[in-house]
Amino acid sequence: MYDPDSTHQKSIGYILWIFGFTGSHRFYYGKPVSGTIYFFTLGLLGIGWIIDLFLIPGMDRQADRRFSDGIVDYTLAWVLLTFLGLFGVHRMYMGKWITGILYLATGGIFAIGYLYDYWTLNAQISELNSGG
Repeated sequence: MYDPDSTHQKSIGYILWIFGFTGSHRFYYGKPVSGTIYFFTLGLLGIGWIIDLFLIPGMDRQADRRFSDGIVDYTLAWVLLTFLGLFGVHRMYMGKWITGILYLATGGIFAIGYLYDYWTLNAQISELNSGG
């Protein structure tokens, strides 16, 4: 069920969990260190990935408390980053037109900026939503 006061959606978390051995659901919920570990260990050899099936509701609640709700939608920004991030579409959506165009011209600054955004997208959105 959709909760308008929620910054992150459990349904998206579970969809990303399907690819959880890459750490995508952990990045989405603002856990970049464990997301990176999952990426390099294939979800802790699949064991952590299975356990996370039951941990997603808690991660969702944590993310909802941690990040600021506002005009920039987390889920939309994450979908844009995941599928169009190398083209900078997520940055343009957030109003960061110069870096968005730079990403477009350089393939996400040769993919390094793309990885940077996986680590920091939640914080970038929260800052924008809180007026910073």
